[in-house]
Amino acid sequence: MHPIARAVVSLLAAAAFAGITAGPAAAQDEAPWTVATAANDLGTDRDNYSYTAAAGERIDDGLVITNHGTIPLELAVYGADAFTTGAGQLDLLAKGKPPTGVGAWVHPNRDRVAVQPGQTTEVPFTVAIPVGAPSGDHVGGILTSMTQGDVERRVGIRIRVRVGGDLRPSLSVDTADLGYSGTANPFGAGDATLTYTIHNTGNAVLAARQSASVTGPFGSWAVPAGAVPDSPQLLPGETWKVSVPVHGVTPAVYLAATVTLVPLLTDAAGSTSPLPAADTTVHTWAVPWTLVVLLVALVAVVVGLLRRRRTKQREDEHLPERDEVAV
Repeated sequence: MHPIARAVVSLLAAAAFAGITAGPAAAQDEAPWTVATAANDLGTDRDNYSYTAAAGERIDDGLVITNHGTIPLELAVYGADAFTTGAGQLDLLAKGKPPTGVGAWVHPNRDRVAVQPGQTTEVPFTVAIPVGAPSGDHVGGILTSMTQGDVERRVGIRIRVRVGGDLRPSLSVDTADLGYSGTANPFGAGDATLTYTIHNTGNAVLAARQSASVTGPFGSWAVPAGAVPDSPQLLPGETWKVSVPVHGVTPAVYLAATVTLVPLLTDAAGSTSPLPAADTTVHTWAVPWTLVVLLVALVAVVVGLLRRRRTKQREDEHLPERDEVAV
């Protein structure tokens, strides 16, 4: 093992990837084996693998596989890159997708392992960080799998490597849009929907604490959105789509919606710290059409009455004077 290789406290909340499947879903309790981190100089009872290392460094570790079934198991062992699913969960790419990140850095000492019933086997592996690896967070995992029919049962543990250098945590809001649904009540309020995409533009794994509000011109009639849940942790370069309903918005002709993101960074000690917030504002038209139609109708009635009055005045002016009749 490299003399400066070391583990840090887990930077991700969940433990092992459990019951990951490719093809038809298979429940985790159908997998007759489990995996765990090896107990060694890097730590004991670790939930997952987390390292801080320099580019070009090599880290040696181990994966422990236990067969809880009644028949021998022949398992494939391989590395894979991570990604965030549409449900906000961290997952690993399928075996058929060649890794380009951490999955390519992981090298088990064998790609297949046989485990007898009731037995435990340790598979050593190496994480070889390329010399030119960029600084920041890189996430993947080491997997064990067994294919039965068209179902690949996969059980693995995530690996997070923070490569030394400048850490540049950053989030941005992309493709923001504000829509407004009016109301038939000419003096009522309607609903707005704010949609946007959170983009992790930095090199650190980040979540986002979110808040939003809608206002009229010059900040009038401000309406805050309800509680917006934090985004999932996003890997560098990933995006997350958000839709926020805002109720009771006055149709003040021209609306502004402001999104505030507070990046949440997990440090090497496992604690999460908020970073400086960033605001993004978008606008939309919100014309109170019912009220406009009512006003137009009222103006039309008033104009009609004025025209009738003027017409009557002209008619009165052109009436011949009556001759006086002597009695």
